[in-house]
Amino acid sequence: MDEQKKQEEQKKQEYAEYVKEVTPKNNLFLQMAKAFLVGGIICMIGQAILNTAQQKYGLDKDTAGSWCSMLLVLTSAVLTGFNLYQRLVKFGGAGALVPITGFANSVASTAIEYQKEGQVYGIGCKIFTIAGPVILYGIFTSWVLGVIYWIGKMAGVL
Repeated sequence: MDEQKKQEEQKKQEYAEYVKEVTPKNNLFLQMAKAFLVGGIICMIGQAILNTAQQKYGLDKDTAGSWCSMLLVLTSAVLTGFNLYQRLVKFGGAGALVPITGFANSVASTAIEYQKEGQVYGIGCKIFTIAGPVILYGIFTSWVLGVIYWIGKMAGVL
């Protein structure tokens, strides 16, 4: 009985050493710096689009913002199609996933993944698998905040 327990303990130790060996070691500070760098560059590109649209093309703030969003989403989708955005995410982590470009990437990558199943059952049904919950909770939260705002207006608080 003791021999069996010793063997089990030895297996557990060997497994723990194996897990420790194959688990990637991450430098948290380096990961945060990369995320900050990538997210900052994406935001700088967005700001450059806004400034160009307003100053060079004379668009108002709202229209320039719409063009900025549209161009960032388009760029993200194209980079996803060429499998380049995934490399950016691997390098920059959350810095590449958090902005609007990350949302576009999640929708485009799902569409690409399921395209082999056809236009309707593949792309049409699966495209919002990842983005759907984000849209749902975004709309629901907006509705709740709208009701709170409406009640505040009716009560004279706001």
